[in-house]
Amino acid sequence: MTQQALIEELTALVAPAKVLTDPASLETYGKDWTKQFIPAPLAIVLPRSTEQVQAIVHWANRHRIGLVPSGGRTGLSAAAVASNGELVVSFEAMNQVLAVNTTDRTVVCQPGVITRQLQDLAADHGLYYPVDFASSGSSQIGGNIGTNAGGIKVIRYGMTRNWVAGLKVVTGKGDLLELNKDLLKNATGYDLRQLFIGAEGTLGFVVEATMRLERAPKNLTAMVLGAVDFDSIMPVLHAFHGKLDLTAFEFFSHASMAKVLARGDVPAPFDTQCPFYALLEFEASTDELANQALATFEHCVEQGWVLDGVMSQSEQQLRNLWKLREYISETISHFTPYKNDISVTVSKVPAFLKEIDAIVAQHYPDFEVLWYGHIGDGNLHLNILKPEAMDKQAFFDTCARVNTWVFETVQKYNGSISAEHGVGMTKRDYLAYSRSPAEIEYMKAVKAAFDPNGIMNPGKIFAL
Repeated sequence: MTQQALIEELTALVAPAKVLTDPASLETYGKDWTKQFIPAPLAIVLPRSTEQVQAIVHWANRHRIGLVPSGGRTGLSAAAVASNGELVVSFEAMNQVLAVNTTDRTVVCQPGVITRQLQDLAADHGLYYPVDFASSGSSQIGGNIGTNAGGIKVIRYGMTRNWVAGLKVVTGKGDLLELNKDLLKNATGYDLRQLFIGAEGTLGFVVEATMRLERAPKNLTAMVLGAVDFDSIMPVLHAFHGKLDLTAFEFFSHASMAKVLARGDVPAPFDTQCPFYALLEFEASTDELANQALATFEHCVEQGWVLDGVMSQSEQQLRNLWKLREYISETISHFTPYKNDISVTVSKVPAFLKEIDAIVAQHYPDFEVLWYGHIGDGNLHLNILKPEAMDKQAFFDTCARVNTWVFETVQKYNGSISAEHGVGMTKRDYLAYSRSPAEIEYMKAVKAAFDPNGIMNPGKIFAL
């Protein structure tokens, strides 16, 4: 069957849903935030119902055509890139909130619901959806589930996995499964829901999700502290963790913050320039807790760990302090960064970062290197910026050559080559640094059970 005939058959199958084939749509929907792969999809389909998703999967099985899920396309691992003639299945038209249950503290939604939409809906009901990150205004719930998204609140609330009460999924065979049925307690064998969380669409597509909500936090307050060096960040974390129930603990280098300040839309937190900064957040629900935070700050200064600091006194100041951290990824995207998203247990972070920093300094002496991350949960973001005059492919090739040493160090510390961005295509060749050969074989066997024809997001997590 010709390509045109395939598209005509698909169009008739899913009508009145849209099938797009114009060059602008193929370019837009065929990629995510990564810039390493050229998008080359067959077409884009925007289903509006579960039945249409099932029809698409059955069509793809008949013709052995790969399917790539597309949400907000904010991913950083090329898991949503269609570069080999796959059909992109965009869920942006399946964007409805189907039910809100304040008794169970749950929301039933379709996969195309925007993360911030869910956060705002929870707030309207006096509740809270705590999974949060810089792309919350454009990322979608289905994509969050597919990558087990983390973000800035993991230290208190955990990953997306913690907030999925139930799922409806269409498998690679086209079967519709209802997983866990939103239960808090369910001891009836394998929890298949957990397999689909973080699977990057390689087992099937999420078509409906029931997300848990939490009570709304009271008087969230942020502090930005300037540290004398990176080694001082960890004792600061221990000091505050011992006194307060933190909702976030982030870090960033001065070089990272300088990129944000250069935008001109957020002020510096204070005049003192420090090599590293910690941003922490807590609920100042009483004057006693606020005073405890100030006392802990003074202790950190006395110990020589902190040079300066500021605590938010208003909602606007709270937002401005968070912008210093949250705007980093978007700001540096214009510099075509080479990203590594790595993690170890929190206690190993200082020694781990020193070793990685030494590797980077030795092999990237002429490149600008930026560090930031969710240090409260052991997640570090290593970003190397492309020199303006350097060819993009030459830059990526240069960076990739050092990945072996970086990931050998990750393996040495029993860490992860991808803490929250997923494997996709950018990390698939390095999976063995975090997973044993036996684990990988079991993972492939799981995929074969749900997707025997290999049509679900082919080439992601595992090579073709």
